[in-house]
Amino acid sequence: MGFDFSTIPLWKAVADEFPVNERLCYLNHAAVAPLSKRASAAMRWLAEDNLLYGSLHYDLWLDTYDGIRTAAAALINSTPEEIAIVKNTSEGVATVQMGLDWRAGDKVVAFREEFPANYYPWKLLEGKGVRVEWCSIYDSLQRIDEACAGARLLAVSFVNYLTGYRVDLKGIGEICRRHGTFFFVDAIQGLGAFPLDVRECGIDALSSDGHKWLLGPEGCGLLYVRQERQDEIFPVEFGWTNVAKYADYSSRDMTLRPDAGRYECGTLNTVGCFGLRAALDLVVEVGVDRIAPVVQALGDQIAHGVTRLGCELAAPRTTECGAGIVSFRHPDVDSRLVVSQLKDVGIIAAPRQGWVRTAPHYHVPPEGVDRLLERVRGILP
Repeated sequence: MGFDFSTIPLWKAVADEFPVNERLCYLNHAAVAPLSKRASAAMRWLAEDNLLYGSLHYDLWLDTYDGIRTAAAALINSTPEEIAIVKNTSEGVATVQMGLDWRAGDKVVAFREEFPANYYPWKLLEGKGVRVEWCSIYDSLQRIDEACAGARLLAVSFVNYLTGYRVDLKGIGEICRRHGTFFFVDAIQGLGAFPLDVRECGIDALSSDGHKWLLGPEGCGLLYVRQERQDEIFPVEFGWTNVAKYADYSSRDMTLRPDAGRYECGTLNTVGCFGLRAALDLVVEVGVDRIAPVVQALGDQIAHGVTRLGCELAAPRTTECGAGIVSFRHPDVDSRLVVSQLKDVGIIAAPRQGWVRTAPHYHVPPEGVDRLLERVRGILP
């Protein structure tokens, strides 16, 4: 399918892919996003084909796995050999954390505001004698530079799950490069919505699930590991497909695969892979360079609207640090009540730690945000 991007707004160009907009004003992409038609159809096709033919068309399964690696590589400017297919972001984080050979006295730089998936694994290292220096995502690059002195690894999220604050990956990457610090990124809240170039940013490893801004299914995600760093991360979760000769069942040669496939332990989530490949292909076809300004504009529309209504934003928002997530609250109204009343009229947001978290994607019509603001105006005192 080809899209007409020349004469109509982006959301209109892709409207047929997202029937959810006929039923809901969906502002919850930071939780679980709706599927596109093509992602849903791809999974239905695989389920029906397996029902009728079993694994007769296994060659198409293998092609789908390769298609994920190719599309993901195009999205982040890596190579397919640097992409592994994982269950979720947490598995990617754990693969890196558990696979590195930690020693007492090593130092990690991590951030206090992280989602637990990118907090707990690094916190656990303190039990091995690793020193974790906790920074804030709002710290200056100078402060992060100071923290990185002598650090073996820095782990940060591209976009904060609660406030929507988008960090300066390029600036942090330059700091890590100068200090020889391994640079790990949890990309789940930004990948698919904003450009991310692992080469330009000097990222050594990155993990993301597919069910948020990539508009894919749950339980199927990506792990990128720079080719030059793969020998440093041993696949602790070890099964038959980690090895180079995995197709030879009689072999007992445990030499690892020469690419990121070494981190894939056994049979993959094939139904999910069909959905994820279709979702990635859609992102690549539409283009993140087109998507990002639309997501930014929708977020700005919400931020400006709710502040005019007397609400507080969870984080400052600028062109440089804004993202798709906008969280707000009013001092006199319980945010859970706001979310509940929005849901009653088909506007889907999320209550998060006392905030109303909204997260519109590029397929959401701007009129949906107008509906949100009008309803919030009616809820507030």
